[in-house]
Amino acid sequence: MKLVTVEIDRQARAGILEGADIFLLPSTLKDILASGRLGDVRKGKDRVSAKGAKLLAPIPDPSIVLSVGMNYHEHLKEMKTPVPEKPTAFTKSVASIIASGQPIKVPKSNPGMLDWEGEFSVVIGKTCHAVKAAQALDYVAGYTLVNDVSARDWVAPIFSATGIMGPIHAWEHNLLGKMFPTFCPMGPCMVTKDELPDPNNVKIETRLNGQVMQDANTDDLVFSVPQLIEYYSQFYLLRPGDVITTGSPSGVGFGRNPKVFMKPGDVVEVEVKQIGVLRNPIEA
Repeated sequence: MKLVTVEIDRQARAGILEGADIFLLPSTLKDILASGRLGDVRKGKDRVSAKGAKLLAPIPDPSIVLSVGMNYHEHLKEMKTPVPEKPTAFTKSVASIIASGQPIKVPKSNPGMLDWEGEFSVVIGKTCHAVKAAQALDYVAGYTLVNDVSARDWVAPIFSATGIMGPIHAWEHNLLGKMFPTFCPMGPCMVTKDELPDPNNVKIETRLNGQVMQDANTDDLVFSVPQLIEYYSQFYLLRPGDVITTGSPSGVGFGRNPKVFMKPGDVVEVEVKQIGVLRNPIEA
């Protein structure tokens, strides 16, 4: 089942996407997950055309977006980074979430190194803490896509920083380059986990102006979806609607020779066949 969030009369409403129609549900997707009623969702008669609907991110207001990095073997090679012994992640700004179709805004302060990172992402369905990998998928509601848009201005200083505080500040600035408004496109929908029974075998592709930039499979992940949930649930109380990205595959603009970055007028698309296409134009 494909679930979307649309804006109806200035209010967010969940809906079931079937073909050209969205069958509206009485509450938000996050509320449905929190109530434990996802398995009881059925389409009713109240529907709108998908073509004319104002799509929002499937979860516009998660409590947390936990953005995993350094998690594809091939991406680590292109960034000349060693394989980590443990997962690494940061919390992406929830205020930066936008929907498929909405523009990614180039920050005036740092316009020159705007990069893409298409990421297969997990939506938590049940509250969990300190769960084991063997049970981790029981806490998953479904999957969506996130583009971890990044201003890459602070990547190079990471490798040249010295002393104790130098590397810490360099890494912090690198993460701040991911927090600008509109830097977290999400969508276009959430598919329930029965649509993707094996999250460790999912083909993902990112395109810039129609040209394939990232072409990967989640079988290249360093840490699998269950391993990520096990590790981070040791520390976080994960709640329904929380989102965990699984990292960026190889093919980012910064890792290319010559480097390629997004600019106003470009269009970036992230696609997983079972989820759809997360498509966003770039605007100044």
